[in-house]
Amino acid sequence: MSSAAKQRLQALSQQLVEGIPDAGTFEDIPRIRQVAPDSVGQRVKDKVVIVTGTNSPMGIGRASAHQFAHNGAKAVYLCDYDDSHLATHKREIESLYPGVDVQVRQFDAADEEAVKAVVDDAIRRHGRLDIMFANAGILGHPKPFTTIEGDEFMRTMRTNALGVFLATKHAAPAMQITSASKPYPSGSIILTASVAGLRSNAGSTDYSASKAAVVSIAQTVAYQLTGTGVRINAICPGLIETGMTQAMYDAARARGTERKIGQLNPLRRGAVADEVARVALFLGSDESSYVNGQAWAVCGGLSAGHPVVPGKLA
Repeated sequence: MSSAAKQRLQALSQQLVEGIPDAGTFEDIPRIRQVAPDSVGQRVKDKVVIVTGTNSPMGIGRASAHQFAHNGAKAVYLCDYDDSHLATHKREIESLYPGVDVQVRQFDAADEEAVKAVVDDAIRRHGRLDIMFANAGILGHPKPFTTIEGDEFMRTMRTNALGVFLATKHAAPAMQITSASKPYPSGSIILTASVAGLRSNAGSTDYSASKAAVVSIAQTVAYQLTGTGVRINAICPGLIETGMTQAMYDAARARGTERKIGQLNPLRRGAVADEVARVALFLGSDESSYVNGQAWAVCGGLSAGHPVVPGKLA
């Protein structure tokens, strides 16, 4: 076999090279064929994970880092532009999961050299990268589009869309690096979008546009990674209690109207960050081995239909 042919073979995912194994039969019917390991165990055992946007104590990034560590990750990188809580998060995860290598990195998600550096560090330290959760984002400018300045619009796009693009650009090749412990290229890139990227009235114009771009990146890149075993998906949260929405929650609690939060979705409530983190865990694990190029709404059903006044549906 020529060296070029060997390189092409090495660039293919395990499933394309070996196929999904025959599981045999039970009596006269085939047993269920499986790709992922048992889901009752550590779901990302020995995987190396990078999470951006982890500083907020209430945030999806921090909650996801805990889920990855709890489920057996070899290393978790905690990354954010603001590092005011990162050291605390590191100590907490190390106290709960002593076997996890927790690394802290402070950088702008839209700084290409910094993004490349954290990916390179994961390869240098551990020889692999398995999960990139590009979660960093900003709220944008919640005001009419006619009052949003061009530079304000582009600031939102820079963090929310460019940051996600750069994480994807540098994570994907790193996930294709193979070794004795990782004989086939594979990995999961997870992007934080929003229901605002799917439907209107869930965010400002600049925020919504940036999150629609995130969904498009996931869909487009999925095809450009054809055959590599590297998957990419976007999570589209609805109303989640995080640092970004804390002011709204605090104001509602002060007025005694907290129960009205989330009233437009069928579950009639908002969510906590861990509910999104568990979706990120699933998408990062091999259990989601056939989920690729998708925008997963985690919104209590808000994006499933058009909001109606209860009892007024014709």
